[in-house]
Amino acid sequence: MYTRSKLAVVGMIALSFAFSGNVAAQKMKEKTVMVGGAPMYPSKNIVENAVNSKDHTTLVAAVKAAGLVETLQSAGPFTVFAPTDAAFAKLPAGTVETLVKPENKEMLTKILTYHVLPGKYSAKQVMAAIKAGNGKAMMKTVAGEELTFWMKGKDLYVTDAKGNKAKVTIADVNQSNGVIHVIDTVLLP
Repeated sequence: MYTRSKLAVVGMIALSFAFSGNVAAQKMKEKTVMVGGAPMYPSKNIVENAVNSKDHTTLVAAVKAAGLVETLQSAGPFTVFAPTDAAFAKLPAGTVETLVKPENKEMLTKILTYHVLPGKYSAKQVMAAIKAGNGKAMMKTVAGEELTFWMKGKDLYVTDAKGNKAKVTIADVNQSNGVIHVIDTVLLP
């Protein structure tokens, strides 16, 4: 009896190692992209990945302040143009601190949803739309306003309603509910 119990325990331990090894192997098989020093897993949603990027702490804080976490964890799909902390730092002093105040939630939500397209658009699809549009493509955001996409050499750019230009610095960061394209400038409606 004692030997059977020992064998059962050893068997359970072996199974748990095999299972955890399979989970680790699964993560290793995923094609990840490094963003902000962290791997972005295609099996995780936009929020689950973004919280791990050291370059997107301001964006994550803004998404929380606007109450958009649940939305960006939903099925989507979404295409998010994610400004880095350095992009937010380009805004006039005090802008971010003002926007994350509860009384400015509506304005913050409009700015953040201006960075989101409904649907999943890879860089290749955006570039094809630019080519079809003779050098530019207009796409409507979740906020209801348009962004203009264009190319400069091999680089993909987006221009907002105010004329601000953002370069896509990391394209095609696939998520379970869409895709993220990292940008170097905050877009303003």
